[in-house]
Amino acid sequence: MKKIVFLLSCLAIVASAFAQKDDSLFIKNLSDFILTKGQAYENLRHLTKQIGQRLSGSAGMYKAEAWGLKTMKEAGADNAYLQACMVPHWVRGGKDEATTQSGNGNKKSLDVLALGNSLGSSKPVTAKVIEVKNFDELETRRNDVKDKIVFYNYPFNQTFIKTFEAYGDAVQYRGAGASRAAKYGAQAVIVRSMSESTDNIPHTGSLRYDTAYAKIPAVAVGLQDANWLSDALKKGSISVTLSTHGKFFPDTVGHNVIGELKGSEFPAEYITVGGHLDSWDPAEGAHDDGAGVVQTIEVLRAFKALGYKPKRTLRFVLFANEENGLRGGTKYAEEAQAKGEKHIFSLESDEGGFTPRGFGLTGSDAQFQKLLSWQPLLTRYGASEMSRGGGGSDIGPLNRTQGTPTAGLSPDSQRYFDYHHARNDVFEAVNKRELELSVVNMAALIYLVDKYGF
Repeated sequence: MKKIVFLLSCLAIVASAFAQKDDSLFIKNLSDFILTKGQAYENLRHLTKQIGQRLSGSAGMYKAEAWGLKTMKEAGADNAYLQACMVPHWVRGGKDEATTQSGNGNKKSLDVLALGNSLGSSKPVTAKVIEVKNFDELETRRNDVKDKIVFYNYPFNQTFIKTFEAYGDAVQYRGAGASRAAKYGAQAVIVRSMSESTDNIPHTGSLRYDTAYAKIPAVAVGLQDANWLSDALKKGSISVTLSTHGKFFPDTVGHNVIGELKGSEFPAEYITVGGHLDSWDPAEGAHDDGAGVVQTIEVLRAFKALGYKPKRTLRFVLFANEENGLRGGTKYAEEAQAKGEKHIFSLESDEGGFTPRGFGLTGSDAQFQKLLSWQPLLTRYGASEMSRGGGGSDIGPLNRTQGTPTAGLSPDSQRYFDYHHARNDVFEAVNKRELELSVVNMAALIYLVDKYGF
């Protein structure tokens, strides 16, 4: 009996070795194709330079959807279609401006951008500025806030090596700062941009109004100007005249763009890979999330070009409205639930087109161990760091409604917040080699999940 068990163990080891070799060869073929015949970079050039900003409800959104559908078909999708959803339609409405005036009459213009979903000032707002470092200080000084402009000067924590941790720590001031200040009678807010860059470019992004309080104007300010304002306030009183123009139109119809490769053995099991098609309006949305969009399409294109027949149905999704509503990801999960679809895995790229470092996974211990077992196959292509917790905003609803394990591509994050939601997020900021290496790792992971299940 012991001999039989021993022989079976040996056979299993040999079979595993052959499978690893087979997987390694196929992933190498994927890599060679993507790195020598890839179209991701040129697709990104077209998306950014020919279409540009793609904020929900804008003309750019509709141009991008048409381009996405066409490009999915050209990449070889067995089926490509649009999935309709209602999306918000916020517009900036004009040039955002802020000018300071000190007690001696000196004036200085600040580089500012209205926060997404904020309402305009209707007419210029002029008020003295009160600086607070955090919400605790706001509460302590709440009696000083009435009729002032609150300046939230909360910098990224430089001790966090992973910059997304610094962003997660600071972003509360962008999201809730306006309403927290309006509670005590503030006229407007200025928020230090969600960045650790050395330049002076302001970074927009969504806020969330609490309907219990007035919806006051809110802007982000460039970091150099934030530092200047903080220093000036130490020397004396500063007034700011602020002018913004943001407004909402009624919700309009947007679309998720979906391409499919039909499963050959388990067509009713779905694996989703995607990025979001919308972007903020100041720039071209190259890193956020043009990179994830073209990477998604390139995974489809590479599989088709190499004649890969997936066991499970692979869905390639360009999600609508991630930036200021998450309507696309929500709609995708709702329809999957309504149709009784079985989604076994989902992967998102929404952290920029930088050098791949690994993947983060939200799933069970057993699923994480399975991911770790594939680490040797991915390490040579850069994805050596596997971590617990990951996914993306667009695929989060799948996890919440079905318990679908979600993973997020984790590129090197050190430069991401130099560009995030800012006017310098342009095609020229993306490196071709880095963009393509991330595609290799995404394709490899999707292949392994499809082959072995999850």
